[in-house]
Amino acid sequence: MADQPVGSAANLPAISERQRTLAFITVLTGLVLEVADSTIVNTALPAIRDALHASPQEMQWIVAGYLLALGSLLLLGGKLGDAFGHARVFLWGVGGFIAASALCGLAQDPLHLVLARVVQGAAAAIMAPQSMAVVQLLYSPLERVKRLAYFGLTLGLAAIIGPIIGGMLIALDLFGLGWRTIFLINLPIGLGVILLGRKVLPRAEDLAPPQIDPLGAVVFTASFGAMLYPLIEAAEKGWSLPFAALAVAGVGLLVFGWIRARQRRTHGLASVVEPSLFAIPTFRWATWAGFGFAAASTGFLLVFAISLQQGLGLSALDTALVHIPFGAGVMAGVGFMVPRLLPRFGKAVPVTGGLVMIAGTSGSLALIAAAQPANAPLLAMLALAGIGMGLLQGPLGPIVVAQVPREHAGTASATFRTAQQIGGAGGIALVGAAYFSVAGTDAASSLAGAPPAALVVALLLAGAVLAVTRLPRTLFAR
Repeated sequence: MADQPVGSAANLPAISERQRTLAFITVLTGLVLEVADSTIVNTALPAIRDALHASPQEMQWIVAGYLLALGSLLLLGGKLGDAFGHARVFLWGVGGFIAASALCGLAQDPLHLVLARVVQGAAAAIMAPQSMAVVQLLYSPLERVKRLAYFGLTLGLAAIIGPIIGGMLIALDLFGLGWRTIFLINLPIGLGVILLGRKVLPRAEDLAPPQIDPLGAVVFTASFGAMLYPLIEAAEKGWSLPFAALAVAGVGLLVFGWIRARQRRTHGLASVVEPSLFAIPTFRWATWAGFGFAAASTGFLLVFAISLQQGLGLSALDTALVHIPFGAGVMAGVGFMVPRLLPRFGKAVPVTGGLVMIAGTSGSLALIAAAQPANAPLLAMLALAGIGMGLLQGPLGPIVVAQVPREHAGTASATFRTAQQIGGAGGIALVGAAYFSVAGTDAASSLAGAPPAALVVALLLAGAVLAVTRLPRTLFAR
């Protein structure tokens, strides 16, 4: 069915332009909460460690647990919106998210915090997919182009400002709550989203028949958790990383075999994975590149924030401010360079971005390992890493759906985002394992953990660059 003006669709009442704008702001705010909470804990981890006596492995799980639940359940969350209404499910997700945020803020030990973060990630997975669907309900195709540009810009900015906001909140120490404010701040914002959303979000939609695969989603989540476990726990359990990697590969092969066998029996498992999409070269290689990029960038941001505080002795606020050149570089790459360079140079843009990011992240961690202060060289390396990140990350979204049939565009986008979130969780495990296998709680050992972490980040980015080079010469139809 062709898109109709807002208010003319069969089940959608007419709404004013003001209501549309407020509805857009509502879903965009929910999306900012989801993205920012994946990185806001980075600058708070040393404070959380000191307050809750968390081990290095528990610090990794605090970050990875959120990304694991989010990435594993995103596709299921999209199906819930199709079955029960996107606006309604969005508000359910926001309600669950602020409840889980309250549990995070009230946690009294690391285990409770990890479990609350898993619940928070699951709620985010219910909330996040509805944002794009609501935009499709509110706007015509031409109107969506501008609105989706805001989405891309806001998502990139939210991921970068997360550590900055976290550091500022800890420095402010509102009501003496310390690190707990990075979670409790979600409560007033989330409640505002719910109150506004109940008034402005479209109520009625054409609902698809329920096609939910909870068993597949649970198995997928549990399997990936089993893959993360040996990587995160390797140092404490005395396992070698090669042994842990072998265990991960074994679990991965079993899961892949189970998915393919069930795919043949049930004629498709869209809520878990759609293997047919991987027959499309642009989708396949851009998704692998997105997985490697997310693993590298998430792992780098974790180690960077911890080593600045434990190794160089920076405060949470100073650590937050040091992130600013990195964020500025990302925005320059995504907002100014990619739109001008990608149509002209194609896949050479993300290839160059990956190489520049390798240089910037390696240089940054090398300066930290040498106990260099947060001076001009470090800030320049961070800006370089940010530009590389923008040049690599920015093109992947358009490339991944460039040759996907229109009827599968939503599934392709959700699968790509799932791969990125799971890649982020894997990056926490891999880069964190390399860092914490050497780093301790004193400054010298914290600095010593930076070089092995930098090596793993570089290898992950090299894998992403290799995937990009496999893309076809022509990415977009003329």
